[in-house]
Amino acid sequence: MNNTEIEYLPDAQLAKLRQRRWQSQRNYLLKNSEFFAEFWDGLLPPQQLEDLPELPLCEKVMLRKSQAEDPPFGDYLAASDEQVIRLHRTSGSTGNAMNVALTKFDAEQTAQVGARSHRAAGIKPSDRVIHCLNYQMWMGGFTDHLCVEACGATVIPFGVGNTRLLIQTLLEIKVDAIQCTPSYPAVLEQTLHEHFPGVKPLDLNLKLGLFGGEAALDQQSFRNRIEETWGLKVRNANYGMADVYCNFASQCELNQDLHFLGHDVLYGELIHPETQEPIPWEEGNSGELVLTHLSRLAQPLVRFRTNDAIVISGTGPCVCGRTTTRFRVLGRTDDMIIVRAVNVYPAAVYGVIGEFIQLSGEYRIRMKGKGPYDRLNVEAELAPGIEPSDTLKEQVENAMQFRTRASARVTLVPAYSLPRTEGKTKRLIREEE
Repeated sequence: MNNTEIEYLPDAQLAKLRQRRWQSQRNYLLKNSEFFAEFWDGLLPPQQLEDLPELPLCEKVMLRKSQAEDPPFGDYLAASDEQVIRLHRTSGSTGNAMNVALTKFDAEQTAQVGARSHRAAGIKPSDRVIHCLNYQMWMGGFTDHLCVEACGATVIPFGVGNTRLLIQTLLEIKVDAIQCTPSYPAVLEQTLHEHFPGVKPLDLNLKLGLFGGEAALDQQSFRNRIEETWGLKVRNANYGMADVYCNFASQCELNQDLHFLGHDVLYGELIHPETQEPIPWEEGNSGELVLTHLSRLAQPLVRFRTNDAIVISGTGPCVCGRTTTRFRVLGRTDDMIIVRAVNVYPAAVYGVIGEFIQLSGEYRIRMKGKGPYDRLNVEAELAPGIEPSDTLKEQVENAMQFRTRASARVTLVPAYSLPRTEGKTKRLIREEE
């Protein structure tokens, strides 16, 4: 069975494959994982995948403690040092960066799973993709580069930094697609404004944007803004997490929901983020995503809490023919803001900001203390040439109340006053009281 066929596997055939892989993974863990032997404390992992909720949940704080006590990889490293061929790091966006180990088998499998995402997003072997993610140890840089190569496309390994040179390169070389964070086009637009007078984003002739790492991509207003400004198709094509797989889900060309393209090597569950009770993996249900490796050698994880809140939007075959589960990301459970008993995610705030042409699309949420709160405090950046007004401020606040059901105090700030970032932009800033 080749890598492409996996995407179209019937449910019954997939279930058998996953069960076989879990049996092998289970035996491997029992033999090689000191971490899980101690964590499970004599409790044997179940034979059947559907019985995984019998095991306790594994959390990131446990892995951090393991690496602090047994550097660099922690005692959840189940392979020998001789088998490890690469050391990566997580982005550290939710705490201290973690070290990620890959064996040759893990690295090759990671590239193949990521290739499915880029293929689904519309990348063809004839395409040139300029890759603008951080190559310095971060899992998403070099590894996503290999994912693009694995689907046959030509990769231009640019990385981050020197945005002026990137624009010059795009003007000199015919490039079909760009791979970067969703925040980066705003950096490019500011650089064009400051250093390339008369050159518009449309003049760079990009046809496709492969984005990931930020939940705003699920907001139609955000997608519309980028597509209209740049004249390209927006794809959420890089969903994943470094501890598990850096890229295992993507939108296809016909559906804006994410396809769970690592379904043969990952087992997904839903839980209630507060009670930790299981929620059925069924269309329409939402909860925190929990993942288990089915085929991993270096640092296999079982029932790992991702802290990502998702909703399952489809379980039957997609119009593209892929049989994988589709889902949407609601946001990070640790970024959820409770405003008078209403749960609000930063991406929902962008859903409002992005609807106003008088705004640039850049925003920050600044909250003091741990909450709960009486209202959201939002800084919204004005579009170039737009002056602040009480009328616009009121319109944005009213729209925020209507769309999120949470009261908001909006501060309008001048164009280009909020910082742009090449990597993940921190939209929620929690300040001490």
